[in-house]
Amino acid sequence: MARKWVLFIALVVWTCIYPSGHASAFSPQVIQRGAVGDDVIELQARLQYLGFYNGKIDGVFGWRTYWALRNFQYEYGLPVDGLAGSETKRKLVNASKYYEQFVKEQIRQGNDFTHYGGIPLSQQVKKRGGGSSRAAKTTASNVPKGFSQNDIRLMANAVYGEARGEPYIGQVAVAAVILNRLEHPSFPDTVAGVIFQPGAFTAVADGQIWLTPNETAKKAVLDAINGWDPTGGAIYYFNPATATSSWIWSRPQIKRIGNHIFCK
Repeated sequence: MARKWVLFIALVVWTCIYPSGHASAFSPQVIQRGAVGDDVIELQARLQYLGFYNGKIDGVFGWRTYWALRNFQYEYGLPVDGLAGSETKRKLVNASKYYEQFVKEQIRQGNDFTHYGGIPLSQQVKKRGGGSSRAAKTTASNVPKGFSQNDIRLMANAVYGEARGEPYIGQVAVAAVILNRLEHPSFPDTVAGVIFQPGAFTAVADGQIWLTPNETAKKAVLDAINGWDPTGGAIYYFNPATATSSWIWSRPQIKRIGNHIFCK
Protein backbone atom coordinates (compact mmCIF):
# COMPACT_ATOMS: atom_id res chain seq x y z
CA MET A 1 0.00 0.00 0.00
CA ALA A 2 2.79 2.38 0.95
CA ARG A 3 4.52 1.65 -2.32
CA LYS A 4 1.36 2.54 -4.25
CA TRP A 5 1.15 5.87 -2.45
CA VAL A 6 4.78 6.62 -3.29
CA LEU A 7 4.13 5.86 -6.96
CA PHE A 8 0.97 7.97 -6.90
CA ILE A 9 2.76 10.97 -5.37
CA ALA A 10 5.61 10.63 -7.87
CA LEU A 11 3.10 10.61 -10.73
CA VAL A 12 1.37 13.73 -9.39
CA VAL A 13 4.69 15.58 -9.06
CA TRP A 14 5.75 14.55 -12.58
CA THR A 15 2.41 15.63 -14.02
CA CYS A 16 2.73 19.05 -12.36
CA ILE A 17 6.16 19.53 -13.89
CA TYR A 18 5.25 18.17 -17.31
CA PRO A 19 1.58 18.66 -18.27
CA SER A 20 -0.43 16.15 -20.27
CA GLY A 21 1.03 15.45 -23.69
CA HIS A 22 4.56 16.43 -22.62
CA ALA A 23 5.46 13.69 -20.13
CA SER A 24 8.55 12.72 -22.12
CA ALA A 25 9.97 16.26 -22.16
CA PHE A 26 13.33 16.74 -20.46
CA SER A 27 14.64 14.85 -17.45
CA PRO A 28 14.06 16.14 -13.88
CA GLN A 29 17.56 17.64 -13.62
CA VAL A 30 18.22 21.38 -13.59
CA ILE A 31 20.04 22.19 -16.82
CA GLN A 32 22.82 24.74 -16.51
CA ARG A 33 25.86 26.05 -18.32
CA GLY A 34 28.44 23.30 -18.82
CA ALA A 35 25.82 20.55 -19.15
CA VAL A 36 25.86 18.24 -22.17
CA GLY A 37 23.55 15.61 -23.62
CA ASP A 38 19.95 15.04 -24.64
CA ASP A 39 18.46 17.60 -22.25
CA VAL A 40 20.63 20.33 -23.78
CA ILE A 41 19.71 19.24 -27.31
CA GLU A 42 16.05 19.58 -26.40
CA LEU A 43 16.66 22.91 -24.68
CA GLN A 44 18.49 24.32 -27.69
CA ALA A 45 15.87 22.95 -30.11
CA ARG A 46 12.96 24.44 -28.17
CA LEU A 47 14.72 27.80 -27.82
CA GLN A 48 15.47 27.76 -31.53
CA TYR A 49 11.87 26.82 -32.34
CA LEU A 50 10.81 30.03 -30.55
CA GLY A 51 13.50 32.15 -32.21
CA PHE A 52 15.66 32.78 -29.12
CA TYR A 53 18.59 30.55 -30.13
CA ASN A 54 20.26 30.68 -33.53
CA GLY A 55 23.37 28.66 -32.80
CA LYS A 56 24.23 25.06 -33.57
CA ILE A 57 22.14 22.39 -31.86
CA ASP A 58 24.98 20.31 -30.47
CA GLY A 59 23.96 19.34 -26.93
CA VAL A 60 26.60 21.57 -25.32
CA PHE A 61 25.29 24.27 -22.95
CA GLY A 62 27.64 27.15 -23.70
CA TRP A 63 27.33 30.91 -23.46
CA ARG A 64 25.11 31.26 -26.54
CA THR A 65 22.61 28.81 -25.06
CA TYR A 66 22.89 30.57 -21.70
CA TRP A 67 21.98 33.99 -23.08
CA ALA A 68 19.20 32.55 -25.24
CA LEU A 69 17.72 30.91 -22.15
CA ARG A 70 17.96 34.13 -20.13
CA ASN A 71 16.21 36.04 -22.91
CA PHE A 72 13.44 33.43 -23.00
CA GLN A 73 13.04 33.70 -19.22
CA TYR A 74 12.82 37.47 -19.41
CA GLU A 75 10.23 37.44 -22.20
CA TYR A 76 8.11 34.84 -20.41
CA GLY A 77 8.15 36.50 -16.98
CA LEU A 78 10.39 33.93 -15.30
CA PRO A 79 13.29 34.52 -12.90
CA VAL A 80 16.22 35.41 -15.16
CA ASP A 81 18.96 33.09 -13.90
CA GLY A 82 20.08 31.08 -16.94
CA LEU A 83 19.03 27.82 -15.26
CA ALA A 84 16.47 25.50 -16.82
CA GLY A 85 14.59 24.32 -13.74
CA SER A 86 11.09 22.88 -13.57
CA GLU A 87 9.19 26.14 -14.12
CA THR A 88 11.36 27.22 -17.05
CA LYS A 89 11.09 23.78 -18.63
CA ARG A 90 7.32 23.77 -18.20
CA LYS A 91 7.04 27.16 -19.94
CA LEU A 92 9.30 25.93 -22.75
CA VAL A 93 7.27 22.78 -23.23
CA ASN A 94 4.00 24.70 -23.33
CA ALA A 95 5.33 27.36 -25.73
CA SER A 96 7.21 25.17 -28.21
CA LYS A 97 7.35 21.85 -30.01
CA TYR A 98 10.23 19.40 -30.08
CA TYR A 99 10.58 16.98 -32.98
CA GLU A 100 13.18 14.78 -31.32
CA GLN A 101 13.55 12.24 -34.13
CA PHE A 102 13.97 14.95 -36.75
CA VAL A 103 16.48 16.95 -34.70
CA LYS A 104 18.66 13.99 -33.78
CA GLU A 105 18.58 12.60 -37.31
CA GLN A 106 19.92 15.92 -38.68
CA ILE A 107 22.65 15.96 -36.04
CA ARG A 108 23.66 12.38 -36.90
CA GLN A 109 23.80 13.22 -40.60
CA GLY A 110 25.82 16.37 -40.01
CA ASN A 111 23.20 18.61 -41.60
CA ASP A 112 22.75 22.33 -41.08
CA PHE A 113 19.14 23.03 -40.26
CA THR A 114 16.77 25.43 -38.60
CA HIS A 115 14.04 24.40 -36.19
CA TYR A 116 11.88 27.52 -36.04
CA GLY A 117 8.16 27.24 -35.49
CA GLY A 118 5.93 27.71 -38.51
CA ILE A 119 8.35 26.24 -41.04
CA PRO A 120 7.64 22.71 -42.32
CA LEU A 121 10.39 20.29 -41.36
CA SER A 122 10.88 19.42 -45.03
CA GLN A 123 12.00 23.01 -45.66
CA GLN A 124 14.61 23.19 -42.95
CA VAL A 125 17.49 20.96 -43.97
CA LYS A 126 20.60 21.98 -45.87
CA LYS A 127 23.27 19.35 -46.53
CA ARG A 128 26.76 20.37 -45.55
CA GLY A 129 29.29 20.56 -48.31
CA GLY A 130 26.94 21.11 -51.19
CA GLY A 131 23.55 19.96 -52.34
CA SER A 132 20.49 20.84 -50.41
CA SER A 133 17.41 18.79 -49.69
CA ARG A 134 13.93 19.56 -50.99
CA ALA A 135 14.12 22.90 -49.25
CA ALA A 136 16.23 25.90 -49.99
CA LYS A 137 14.74 27.94 -47.17
CA THR A 138 16.89 27.70 -44.07
CA THR A 139 15.95 30.81 -42.17
CA ALA A 140 12.93 31.61 -40.11
CA SER A 141 10.08 33.60 -41.52
CA ASN A 142 10.27 35.95 -38.52
CA VAL A 143 13.95 36.80 -39.03
CA PRO A 144 14.34 40.05 -41.01
CA LYS A 145 17.76 40.12 -42.64
CA GLY A 146 18.90 37.29 -40.39
CA PHE A 147 17.78 38.88 -37.12
CA SER A 148 15.17 37.13 -35.00
CA GLN A 149 12.43 39.06 -33.29
CA ASN A 150 14.27 38.34 -30.05
CA ASP A 151 17.44 39.95 -31.47
CA ILE A 152 15.44 43.03 -32.41
CA ARG A 153 13.80 43.24 -28.99
CA LEU A 154 17.13 42.86 -27.23
CA MET A 155 18.73 45.57 -29.37
CA ALA A 156 15.77 47.86 -28.66
CA ASN A 157 16.30 47.21 -24.94
CA ALA A 158 19.94 48.18 -25.30
CA VAL A 159 19.18 51.33 -27.30
CA TYR A 160 16.53 52.41 -24.83
CA GLY A 161 18.74 51.70 -21.82
CA GLU A 162 21.77 53.42 -23.33
CA ALA A 163 20.35 56.32 -25.35
CA ARG A 164 16.69 57.08 -24.68
CA GLY A 165 17.57 60.71 -23.88
CA GLU A 166 19.54 61.13 -27.10
CA PRO A 167 18.22 62.54 -30.40
CA TYR A 168 16.79 59.94 -32.74
CA ILE A 169 19.94 59.83 -34.86
CA GLY A 170 21.91 59.12 -31.69
CA GLN A 171 19.67 56.13 -30.92
CA VAL A 172 20.18 54.77 -34.44
CA ALA A 173 23.91 55.29 -33.90
CA VAL A 174 23.94 53.09 -30.80
CA ALA A 175 22.09 50.35 -32.70
CA ALA A 176 24.62 50.70 -35.52
CA VAL A 177 27.51 50.19 -33.10
CA ILE A 178 25.96 46.89 -31.99
CA LEU A 179 25.66 45.80 -35.62
CA ASN A 180 29.21 46.92 -36.41
CA ARG A 181 30.50 44.84 -33.52
CA LEU A 182 28.70 41.79 -34.89
CA GLU A 183 30.81 42.09 -38.04
CA HIS A 184 34.07 42.80 -36.21
CA PRO A 185 36.40 39.87 -35.38
CA SER A 186 37.13 41.26 -31.91
CA PHE A 187 33.53 40.86 -30.73
CA PRO A 188 31.01 38.03 -30.34
CA ASP A 189 29.01 37.08 -33.42
CA THR A 190 25.53 37.15 -31.87
CA VAL A 191 23.40 40.07 -30.74
CA ALA A 192 23.14 38.68 -27.21
CA GLY A 193 26.89 38.01 -27.11
CA VAL A 194 27.70 41.60 -28.12
CA ILE A 195 25.25 43.21 -25.72
CA PHE A 196 26.08 41.04 -22.72
CA GLN A 197 29.83 40.97 -23.24
CA PRO A 198 31.24 41.87 -19.81
CA GLY A 199 31.81 45.62 -19.45
CA ALA A 200 30.48 46.42 -22.92
CA PHE A 201 27.36 48.45 -22.06
CA THR A 202 26.48 50.51 -19.01
CA ALA A 203 22.80 49.56 -19.35
CA VAL A 204 23.68 45.93 -18.72
CA ALA A 205 25.78 46.79 -15.67
CA ASP A 206 23.11 48.95 -14.03
CA GLY A 207 20.10 46.87 -15.07
CA GLN A 208 18.54 49.40 -17.44
CA ILE A 209 18.80 46.80 -20.21
CA TRP A 210 15.59 45.31 -18.79
CA LEU A 211 13.51 48.48 -19.08
CA THR A 212 10.67 48.22 -21.59
CA PRO A 213 11.77 50.01 -24.78
CA ASN A 214 9.50 52.51 -26.52
CA GLU A 215 8.57 52.51 -30.19
CA THR A 216 11.31 55.03 -30.99
CA ALA A 217 14.01 52.63 -29.81
CA LYS A 218 12.50 49.82 -31.87
CA LYS A 219 12.33 52.02 -34.96
CA ALA A 220 15.96 53.05 -34.44
CA VAL A 221 16.99 49.40 -34.43
CA LEU A 222 15.11 48.68 -37.65
CA ASP A 223 16.64 51.73 -39.34
CA ALA A 224 20.10 50.49 -38.37
CA ILE A 225 19.34 46.97 -39.60
CA ASN A 226 18.16 48.44 -42.89
CA GLY A 227 21.53 50.08 -43.42
CA TRP A 228 21.59 53.48 -41.71
CA ASP A 229 24.88 53.95 -39.86
CA PRO A 230 25.24 57.57 -38.71
CA THR A 231 28.53 56.68 -37.00
CA GLY A 232 30.53 55.87 -40.11
CA GLY A 233 31.51 52.41 -38.90
CA ALA A 234 32.13 53.04 -35.18
CA ILE A 235 32.56 50.11 -32.79
CA TYR A 236 32.81 52.20 -29.60
CA TYR A 237 31.14 55.25 -28.13
CA PHE A 238 31.28 57.14 -24.85
CA ASN A 239 29.90 60.15 -23.06
CA PRO A 240 32.82 62.57 -22.47
CA ALA A 241 31.01 64.07 -19.48
CA THR A 242 30.99 60.78 -17.59
CA ALA A 243 33.76 58.63 -19.09
CA THR A 244 36.43 57.66 -16.57
CA SER A 245 38.50 55.30 -18.75
CA SER A 246 41.65 56.77 -20.24
CA TRP A 247 41.64 53.92 -22.77
CA ILE A 248 38.40 55.01 -24.44
CA TRP A 249 39.86 58.50 -24.96
CA SER A 250 42.72 56.90 -26.88
CA ARG A 251 40.44 55.41 -29.54
CA PRO A 252 40.38 57.23 -32.92
CA GLN A 253 37.30 59.44 -32.84
CA ILE A 254 34.93 59.60 -35.81
CA LYS A 255 32.25 62.07 -34.79
CA ARG A 256 30.04 63.33 -32.00
CA ILE A 257 26.29 62.66 -32.08
CA GLY A 258 24.26 64.11 -29.23
CA ASN A 259 26.11 63.43 -25.98
CA HIS A 260 28.19 60.55 -27.37
CA ILE A 261 31.51 60.47 -29.16
CA PHE A 262 31.79 57.54 -31.59
CA CYS A 263 35.14 55.86 -32.18
CA LYS A 264 36.91 53.19 -34.17
